[in-house]
Amino acid sequence: MTRLFKKPTSIQLIVAGFIFLIFIGAFLLTLPSASSSGYRQSFLDALFTAGSAVTTTGLVVVDTGSFYSRFGQIIILALFQIGGLGYMIIITFVVLGIGGRLSISGQTLLRQSITRPTPVDMIRFAKIILLFTLVFELAGTIFLGLSWMRFFPCGKAFYMAAFHSVSAFCTAGFSLFPDSLKAYNKCYSINLIISLLALGGGIGFFCLYELFVLLPEKRFMKQAIRLSTHTKIVLSSTALLILGGAGIIWVAETGAQDSTIFLRPFMTSIFQAVSASTTTGFNTIEIGNMHTSSLWTILLLMFVGASPGGTGGGIKTVSFVLLLVFLRSYLSGRNDIFIFKNRIPQETMRKVFSISITAMVWIFTATGILMYTEKAAALHILFQVVSALGTVGLSTGITPEMSSAGKVVIILSMFIGRAGPLAIAYSLVGRPKPASFTYPEADIVVS
Repeated sequence: MTRLFKKPTSIQLIVAGFIFLIFIGAFLLTLPSASSSGYRQSFLDALFTAGSAVTTTGLVVVDTGSFYSRFGQIIILALFQIGGLGYMIIITFVVLGIGGRLSISGQTLLRQSITRPTPVDMIRFAKIILLFTLVFELAGTIFLGLSWMRFFPCGKAFYMAAFHSVSAFCTAGFSLFPDSLKAYNKCYSINLIISLLALGGGIGFFCLYELFVLLPEKRFMKQAIRLSTHTKIVLSSTALLILGGAGIIWVAETGAQDSTIFLRPFMTSIFQAVSASTTTGFNTIEIGNMHTSSLWTILLLMFVGASPGGTGGGIKTVSFVLLLVFLRSYLSGRNDIFIFKNRIPQETMRKVFSISITAMVWIFTATGILMYTEKAAALHILFQVVSALGTVGLSTGITPEMSSAGKVVIILSMFIGRAGPLAIAYSLVGRPKPASFTYPEADIVVS
């Protein structure tokens, strides 16, 4: 074990950085000034909240708006802002802002922490990420603030707007209202603004970069305008998942005997599908009262999650699509895997399988543990685990009543989901050591 961490890899340092940030956040949230009552929060509950914020999940054991003071709320906001952007990007701009330069090791860490198109300069892409973040969050703050000025004084309206705008774009799902956004089930403007912010963070900075930077540059230089295969997969899969999920939710809820939780069926269905598929975690209805078919649909959307290179979690839309494409190719008897007239590298498919299998193994493991420690329905426990691993934050209402052991399992699930199953595995294995030999093939029957 000592040899494993004697010379840590860049992935181990990134994982360690997230752990350090979570514990710093937990310490700050235990301070008396962080709570509205002036009393210290238990360290486990503070650790749960800090872990939920850094991993941009949104699961909470206490009401954020009433339990925490303004200081505590700002700490939580800072944690999910850093967690959404990636702390290495923050450090990079702090260093560059004071006139310094990134070291070789710092550049390596930044490269590992940013999913970016290969030809793009790393520092330039990091600046573009920061620019997109500022534009989306500022626009969200302005429009949400104008909407909430109908209900609250100007100062309070824009404070809540800033908090929810950052929370939505970082797909964090933290809300200052005790019932998330259920009070605004009928408000089209708030539903639309939150959904657009969530989609901006969920489709990934690579797609935003291509849509708003690369394509205009190509048009200006009169080059052929073509979307990359990655962006095509992301946009098509995101649209299909959201529309398909919303359709199933709408049919399930409007066909139920008690559909009173749906005040605006179509808008609510779309909002919940967007919230689940982008792993944002806001809700405008009581999740625990939804039909079983709706819960199962949301569960699947949370497992797939958002797109690579963004602020969302899940196994990612691209991985889900590539799994389906692999299955189609295998059943068709093809050796190579093609999509949009492009061949998928074997290394990419190995990564997809590794991520998916690791995620499923953890879901089965964590669900089994919680079935022993918690007194809740099996579907609700599975929903909670997938929500935590996908860094979504939707819950059927069992979070505050969970045992200490259950909270620890959910904290680990959130952390694995944010850092990435493969990153956790790589950090435990250490530096890869290519084998200098091979074994003969085995003849094994699998079907």
